Amino acid sequence: MPWSKFTKVALGLGAAIAAVRSTMFTVDGGQRAVMFHRFEGILEEPVGEGTHRKIPWVQKPYIFDIRTKPYKINTDSGTKDLQMVNLTLRVMFRPDVVKAVVAQFNADELLTERPQVSALIRETLIKRAKEFNIVLDDVSITGLSYGKEFSLAVERKQVAQQEAERSKFVVAKADQERRAAVIRAEGESEAARVISKATAEAGMGLIKLRRVEAAREVAITLSNSPNVVYLPSGGNMLFAMNGPSKVVA
Repeated sequence: MPWSKFTKVALGLGAAIAAVRSTMFTVDGGQRAVMFHRFEGILEEPVGEGTHRKIPWVQKPYIFDIRTKPYKINTDSGTKDLQMVNLTLRVMFRPDVVKAVVAQFNADELLTERPQVSALIRETLIKRAKEFNIVLDDVSITGLSYGKEFSLAVERKQVAQQEAERSKFVVAKADQERRAAVIRAEGESEAARVISKATAEAGMGLIKLRRVEAAREVAITLSNSPNVVYLPSGGNMLFAMNGPSKVVA
């Protein structure tokens, strides 16, 4: 008898616990619950994180994961100038939207105006997603590649542009060198004219003065050298020289 009474108590507690648990449900972090009511249908307000109550049999929660998950899809599309381009999109994707937007741009514009292309795709997808009560966070183009022939043509175009820029630099450098040579020649011509004028007015005195100044600079330079020996002019003298030296008469 004691065991039967204990069994009844245990069964009663188990049934009570099961009944209580059937009236509660838990929504974990990063999740939302959509409540279905048998008489009212789907309730508009979603249920957030935490533990909540429900009416058994009448209400049933459907839990969805709302965390952002990266999802990439590749697609081929044609540009306005009839070039095929391969696009890689992240998050939500509808091929007809992407193709409709890409067809508005040329192949080179997809490279230079990528933010604008992404913005147009995002705006179009947001409008369509709202019809299904779906909130779209972001759309971005993460990959973009062209056909082999077009890529080769673009590469050749870049090389040609670099060669053109290099040619411009060479021409500009030659022009600068030519101008420098002209300026240098004009300076030398002006210097020669000034010297000629000074010589005509003062005679050879200016040239002799320049010779004296040059000789003095040479003498100062030689006097500071330890390997220079001065000898009297016209004399025959022998010296024992242990190292290389210069003889100045």
